[in-house]
Amino acid sequence: MAQAALKSSLTYERDIRPILKANCFQCHGEGEKLKGDLDVRLRHLIAKGGEHGAAIVAGKPEKSLLFTQVRDGEMPKADKKLTKAEIETIRQWIASGAKTARPEPKELGKEPYFTEDERSYWFFQPVKRPEVPKVRNTKLVRTPVDAFLLKQIEAQKLSFAPEADRRTLIRRATFDLTGLPPTPEEVTAFLADESPQAYEQLIDRLLASPRYGEHWGRHWLDVAGYADSDGYNEADTERKYSYKFRDYVIRAFNDDKPFDQFIREQLAGDEMVKPPYKNLPPDSIEKLVATGFLRMAPDGTASGEVEQKISRNHVVADTLKIVSTSLMGLTVGCAECHDHRYDPIPQADYYRLRAVFEPAYDWKNWRAPAARSISLMTDTERAKAAGIEKEAAKIDAARTKRQQEFIDEVLEKELEEKDAGIRDALRIAYRTETKKRTPEQVKLLKEHPTIAQLTSGSLYLYDRTYKTKHADELKKLTEEAAKIREKKPAEDFVNALTEVPGKIPETFLFHRGDPDQPKQKLEPAELTILASWRPTKISATNAVLPTTGRRLTFAQHLTDGAHPLTARVLVNRVWLNHFGRGIVASPGDFGFLGQRPTHPELLDWLASEFVSQGWSMKKLHKLLMTSAAYRQSSVRDPKKDRLDPDNRLYARMTPRRLEAETVRDAILAVSGKLNDKMFGPPVPVMEDEVGQVIIGKENKDGEGKVAAKIDLKGDEFRRSIYVQVRRSRPLGMLEAFDAPVMEPNCEARNASTVAPQSLMLMNNTTVVEYAGHFAECITKDAGQDAAAQVKRAWWLCFAREPGKTELEKGVTFLNGQTDFFRDQIASAKTKPKETAEQQALANFCHALLSANEFLYVD
Repeated sequence: MAQAALKSSLTYERDIRPILKANCFQCHGEGEKLKGDLDVRLRHLIAKGGEHGAAIVAGKPEKSLLFTQVRDGEMPKADKKLTKAEIETIRQWIASGAKTARPEPKELGKEPYFTEDERSYWFFQPVKRPEVPKVRNTKLVRTPVDAFLLKQIEAQKLSFAPEADRRTLIRRATFDLTGLPPTPEEVTAFLADESPQAYEQLIDRLLASPRYGEHWGRHWLDVAGYADSDGYNEADTERKYSYKFRDYVIRAFNDDKPFDQFIREQLAGDEMVKPPYKNLPPDSIEKLVATGFLRMAPDGTASGEVEQKISRNHVVADTLKIVSTSLMGLTVGCAECHDHRYDPIPQADYYRLRAVFEPAYDWKNWRAPAARSISLMTDTERAKAAGIEKEAAKIDAARTKRQQEFIDEVLEKELEEKDAGIRDALRIAYRTETKKRTPEQVKLLKEHPTIAQLTSGSLYLYDRTYKTKHADELKKLTEEAAKIREKKPAEDFVNALTEVPGKIPETFLFHRGDPDQPKQKLEPAELTILASWRPTKISATNAVLPTTGRRLTFAQHLTDGAHPLTARVLVNRVWLNHFGRGIVASPGDFGFLGQRPTHPELLDWLASEFVSQGWSMKKLHKLLMTSAAYRQSSVRDPKKDRLDPDNRLYARMTPRRLEAETVRDAILAVSGKLNDKMFGPPVPVMEDEVGQVIIGKENKDGEGKVAAKIDLKGDEFRRSIYVQVRRSRPLGMLEAFDAPVMEPNCEARNASTVAPQSLMLMNNTTVVEYAGHFAECITKDAGQDAAAQVKRAWWLCFAREPGKTELEKGVTFLNGQTDFFRDQIASAKTKPKETAEQQALANFCHALLSANEFLYVD
């Protein structure tokens, strides 16, 4: 009965069209010519058929070409065939009468055709603020978030898990907001605070910490595709000034910059600053730095080894991918070569969106990365630099004059040793500019190499007293000039995206994405699917601005508070990073191929609340983190596991593994080595002797081998967000724990649990080094008593006191390892620097850093 009902409920729009759109429209619906004269975009066009007659016979799948061709693998012609389930769906649809859900248009025009199912898709509808649901157990509702969740939980006759203990809550909240573990002192103070506001005050304190911006800025850098190198090819040229965008993001989060303003500055900060970009005040510089968001895509156009036409268009395409997945929650890039196979995004829409960015990314009049840099040197600084250079140039001139006197002196001495008859000719030949010498002069100098080879660099070969008599003198003048030049203001630059005023390129649709096959001209616009209820056209020019204003208008559209995409996408990302899974589990794809929201009303309420609260990220954090849902324990329940194994109802908290950067930062923190220096150029990375990427400044000898280590003066202990992000050189320690891969950005991180992670923690020399620092830190805090050392280590790593058994085992381990190392030291020919007790404690610390309790947040 159920199977029969399923068959009869199949419709073309909901069940068949998505299959055909993904696999068949390209040949049988799109393009200038229909293959086989068959159009499958409407049910009645399929019935009409093509060269071989009707493609479906209602009720008779075996006599329907549409079914038999896909069943026999004849269609589609591409390597990718329909799945068995898709073929069976087509068979059942035809067998049940090949029905449609509603009357179809008689024909399709040139304008995009969207079905009612596509038009009514939830993500393309206005954000509506739903009423907060009524629930039975109102005592569990701390914020409206809880009511929305409890509505579904209570429908399954379930409830929230018990509230987590305070130790768990402070560790969870501290890692969530700062990416660092709480100190033992912070934990102790929180546990002792009995005021009703203790937890909210904890959240406020963490949100006010500068560490907050570092941690949450990293989340945004993922979707922005942040990197300190160009990528694209093996050259992977460094981006010297990219770090300014990273610093801008950190500051924006710490300052709780309204997120609508944050978006507008990143998309069009340059259009808010009047060109030419000179003598800029700090706020204008900040807006230009913000456009680094649009400079993050891989860019190989500075290399002479790439096909420029291809690489330029790759930059534009990757930039659109970053923008669309981070702010629009859609894979717009899939419509570059043809209409989107799953979402209602025509190919023309892709190029309309591209037209928004082409005045800045004009592929026919391209500016290489270096040419896009903007100098921050003011006219005053430039004049000062010129004056200093003029002063230094006088010293250079004096040095050059003195050096020439030495050369002339040696020259005359050498000429005295030559025949008198050729001295004048030799002197003239030597002083004649090389390219102006006659053949006779060249021949003469060749015959007298001691004259020809006389240069400032070879003076010491002619006069043994030169080094003692004159070379210190010249060196002193060189040093004097250099010291003067040190006073010059340093010229700094910004990697920005800007337009060239007055140059507005035309945008064309590329047939199959090929720039050599331009078709119709297109004007800038948003997605057509939204046009039924909101403006989507974007003016090609702006009479008020010296630029086109296209990106600024687009940014204003996205942040007008009524846009259906932006706020939903943003609050979903915040939810994901607090609860381990987004309300929409595919944060970069809210389209038909993405996951459906588990709690659509909650998502809309959060989006509405976010906008009404001034796009404040910190207010959103507090709203989520003060909810009963967030404060739940992760305790498992057999009934919940049976009814909701993936915890999609959020009836408990899900334990989460620390992210790659947080693993390293937490190790630095507990070892007492964390350098909290903020901002500035990135900490360099290099390859060690075996090719592993580590922190360090590259220093190789003439054979290309790693030479002496260069002292980084403590920068090696800075937080991971400040470590250089080289696309071709991911830091080995972070890579093992699923550091983001920028291709071109990272929409969602993996959270794998694989053997190489344990091996890295066990064998990585850096981790071993940090374990040693951790041991030193514990000795300093707890002295030499084994029990005190175990307790202090436990507090630092796990934010709790060890249990009785854990303490006993810890002490036993320390004593056993101490005996072991004593025996080793006694029999060793070369005595180690560390005592047996120090080595044993380092071993113990190493083990704790590898423990699941350290690597996971409960």
